[in-house]
Amino acid sequence: MINYKNPTGENVKQPAENILKKEPFRMENLPRDWRNQIQDSIVNAKQLSAYFPIDMKQIETVTEKYPMRITPHYLSLIRQKEDPFWRQSIPCVEEIENDSGKEDPLHEERQSPVPNLIHRYPDRILFMVSDQCAMHCRYCMRKRKTGNPFFVTHDTIETGIAYIKNNSKIRDVILSGGDPLMLEDKKLEHILKQVHRIRHVELIRIHTRIPCVWPQRITRKLAEIIRRYHPVYVNTHFNHPGEISTESEKACSILADAGIPLGCQTVLLRGVNDSLPVMRRLMKKLIRIRVKPYYLHHPDSVRGTAHFRVSLKTGLRIMKGLHGHISGLCIPRYMIDLPHGGGKVPLQPEYIEEYSSKKLTLRNFRGSLFHYPEA
Repeated sequence: MINYKNPTGENVKQPAENILKKEPFRMENLPRDWRNQIQDSIVNAKQLSAYFPIDMKQIETVTEKYPMRITPHYLSLIRQKEDPFWRQSIPCVEEIENDSGKEDPLHEERQSPVPNLIHRYPDRILFMVSDQCAMHCRYCMRKRKTGNPFFVTHDTIETGIAYIKNNSKIRDVILSGGDPLMLEDKKLEHILKQVHRIRHVELIRIHTRIPCVWPQRITRKLAEIIRRYHPVYVNTHFNHPGEISTESEKACSILADAGIPLGCQTVLLRGVNDSLPVMRRLMKKLIRIRVKPYYLHHPDSVRGTAHFRVSLKTGLRIMKGLHGHISGLCIPRYMIDLPHGGGKVPLQPEYIEEYSSKKLTLRNFRGSLFHYPEA
């Protein structure tokens, strides 16, 4: 057995075969130019085998259907087999053995009036402006598209912008993908400028995992480009406190210092963050780096991701354990995305014990009962 400290600071004993074969991509040796992080990413079993004892045939079988990409930065977070970072990034045979779930349970394709644009709610649209991600997260809700370009082109982007122009009810545009920050600065600015010019658009949001998996991409030049088109909000995506590295903190600081409000959309994942202590640490660390916890997403029933799913009871228990024990600033909304395109619905623990015409009887975070007069 080997003693070591994992990224959460806990002492752990693990069999020697679960430890890295060699130290991958030590932080001080990571490529300085942000483009090199993608060029040097792990994309096949042979590359991965240089760092871990793996079943190469198994990895190859899974990646034939669901490709792999792991940035050097994210690979450097992994300390042992099946730790939270391994689970999120390294292909698992369960992805192809468990056939439950649907490829598109949210019916995104049916709510797409033009290519790569989803119009589910009256006043907002989700606009997929990139078909690439820095890392292929194994639980991805668009797993059907992962690593398989869905042909975002100049024409599809211009068609999407025209659709937004011609629909005056649209006030909120979410740039997604793929990951919008995979675009070169010039192309991203072109899209931001075009959308910003549309008079009825009041808000632009960018959904990105890059501050977590490829923080070197976040440069002061990029932040300055985004800042020009305020109001722009950036919702990023951290699932575990160990993902908030020095480099990720710096990336978030660059964006926050440019006046860009930051939120986080965490996904509740089995074996990653489905425990109250981990979730508390994550939420507190997010606030410390000026990222507001926004949503805690219950995992969607997507084919190839069943091994990540947890019960709704687990999610509600975690939410109940957050209230009253950490600052209200640290508490996200717990959301489920309804099947068949029904949209997002918030869930919360039940605090009302009794409701009459004269009073409410409620139980607080300590379990004590209180009576509150009705108006």
